[in-house]
Parts: sequence; C-alpha cells; structure tokens
Amino acid sequence: MASRRQRFAQRRKSVGFSQERLAERLGIDRSTVTRWESGETEPLPWLRPKLARVLQVSIEQLDELLAEAGEFEAVPDERLNHALEHPGSVDLVVVARLRERVQELDVRYDKAPSTSLLADTGQCLGQVSFLRAHAATSRVRRELFAVEAEAATLMGQLVWDASQRRDHTTARAYLGQAVEAARQIHDTTAVGLALLRTSFVALYGEKEPQAGLALAMQTAEAVKGNSHVLTGLAILHAAEARAMLGQRRDCEQALCLAEAHFGQIGTADTAADLFSPTQHGRLAGSCYLFLNDAERAESILEDTAQALHDRSKSQAIVLGNLALACIRQKKINEASAWLHSAIEVVEMTWGGGGLGIVFGAGRELRPWRRMPVVQDVYDRLLSLMAAA
Repeated sequence: MASRRQRFAQRRKSVGFSQERLAERLGIDRSTVTRWESGETEPLPWLRPKLARVLQVSIEQLDELLAEAGEFEAVPDERLNHALEHPGSVDLVVVARLRERVQELDVRYDKAPSTSLLADTGQCLGQVSFLRAHAATSRVRRELFAVEAEAATLMGQLVWDASQRRDHTTARAYLGQAVEAARQIHDTTAVGLALLRTSFVALYGEKEPQAGLALAMQTAEAVKGNSHVLTGLAILHAAEARAMLGQRRDCEQALCLAEAHFGQIGTADTAADLFSPTQHGRLAGSCYLFLNDAERAESILEDTAQALHDRSKSQAIVLGNLALACIRQKKINEASAWLHSAIEVVEMTWGGGGLGIVFGAGRELRPWRRMPVVQDVYDRLLSLMAAA
C-alpha cells in the first residue's frame, strides 16, 4: 500500500514552489519530487539538509512531513477493466486512476522519447473518451471531460514531437479535442494550455508567426485573471512571434510583460506546476536569435544553460540555440562544444525541437566544414541521422 505525503506537498506550495521549481533548486528531476510526494521514495540522506533549508523547516520537521502520510487504497487495474466492460459502472475512483496514469505519462514527457509514450497515452485517451460517452452521472462525466482534456493535450504534444514537428494536422486535431473537452466544463486553464500548444505548432512547425501570435494572444485572453503562469507563457511566445516578424520593440515589451506576470505567481495558481524559472531565459535567448542579435542571445542562453542540468528536451533546445549564437559570431570552437552537449541530450530524449535545432546548426557550420572540430560534430550528426 502506497501513501501520499499531503503535508509535504502543502509545505512545498506554501513556500512558493511548483514541483519543477523545487527540482531545479535541488538539482534533481521533477519526477523525483513527484515520487517523494506520492510516497514511492524518500529523499536521500545527503539531500535532506538542503531540502529542509529550501522548505524553511528543520531536519526534524522535514522528517515529520515525510513520515506523516495519509494512506490510500491503490486502485487495481481490474476495476478499470470492469468499467470498460460495463461502462455504465464507471465511477470517480476509476476516473482518479485514469487521471493518475495521464499525469504519470505527462511527467515523463520532457525526458523520454515521445515515441515511447504514444501507445500508452493513446490507449488512455481512448478509454477516457469511451467511458465519458457512457457515464451515468453528470459529475463523473465532468471529471472525465477534465481527464480527456489533459490526455488529448499530451497526445497532441507527443504526435507532433514524435513526427519531428512535421505532423501538424494530427497534432492540431488532438489539441482541438482538448479545447472542446475543456470548454464543456468551462475549464479556462485547460483551454488555455491546449491553445498555447497549438500556437507552438503554428510558430515552430508551420512557421506562421502571425498565426502563432494570434493563438498566443487568444491564450492570454482565455486565462486572463485565472493564471499568471499561463498568461506569462502565452505572452512569452507572443514575444517570440514578434521577434520572428522582426518587431524588436514589441518583442522586448512582451518579454518585460511576461516577466511581470511571472513575478505575480502565487501558490494557488491553477498552472503553477507548468512554471520554471528558466522559461524566460529560454525564450528571450531565442527571441534575440530571431532578431539577429547573437551576442545578446549568447549571454542570456549561457546563463540559462548553467541553470539547466536536467537532460530534458528543453535543455537540448537551449544548448542548440547557444551553439547557433556562437556560430553567428564565428566562435566555432565554442559552438562545436555546445553542439556536442546538445547532441548528447538529443540522443537521450529525441525531442523534435532539439533535433531540428542541432541539424540547423550543422547546416550553418558548412563554411567551416574542413575544421577538425566541425568534422567531429558532423560525425555525431551523421550518427544521429542514422539512428533517427
């Protein structure tokens, strides 16, 4: 029997940390924090003093938070199987099991190859949609709509990423399903998240900055007054759209506005777990690359890279962009070193964004292709291409 450390999780929230922010502060994976709070594992002894300082408690109080956990009954898969055979019997316990599965898959998204998650996520989404259509009570149906919105959003991300950001049509279809499910229950946060993911498809897949800008601003309007996290993220991506369009002044104004929203994030924010302190740097660095200010981009991205040690898809993008910033300043040795680091992360995560950036950087290195350091990079890229 497992246990949920509700007091531990509440303490984290009370000092203003999302799971991701706490993980970054401690230099660990977010999934580790998730396992602590679910009762699956405990912090290692050497990490406890730092964890206690971050949570602003004594070692003794931390031990109490970790020890005092409410027990809950694990939901056997047989119960879910019964509901699938008799869909009218679906209840809130089964819904909780499905939500837990979707959240587990979502936690793995940024570190695992998307292809490894597609089948499980697709199965889960199909089960949720089927049971929602047969739910006997409005309360159960409402909760299933909420899980459907989460699962469809994740499925849209996975399909797009697994296709190396080429299958825009299928990704948009899943994200549209998520928006529709969220609107059925008036969940503005879920609507906003799905719209924001759709803006990514327009910006980074279809290369349509005007469409991406419109979707990002639609996201900000949808979550206005409900989430500073999502509002800030939407404005950040609007800033990048402005940069793609060459609108430096508007871009920099949006970057400042996004930072202001991030400064107002509270523990009750409905999207608090989506926030990371490195997000502003990641997007600002990318903005200055689009604005052809490689020197400014390098400074921002280098600071961001030093704060990221999580071997995630986001880290690969930062390192790849940092390599691009160096290439455009003809710092070829530095660019090659950053590109090697980016490729190491891509080989683990296979993120579509990281793949696109490292191959793009390889193309920009062509004028220096006879240099030994560049030839070493090309060898790595050829191996990456063969594996892909």
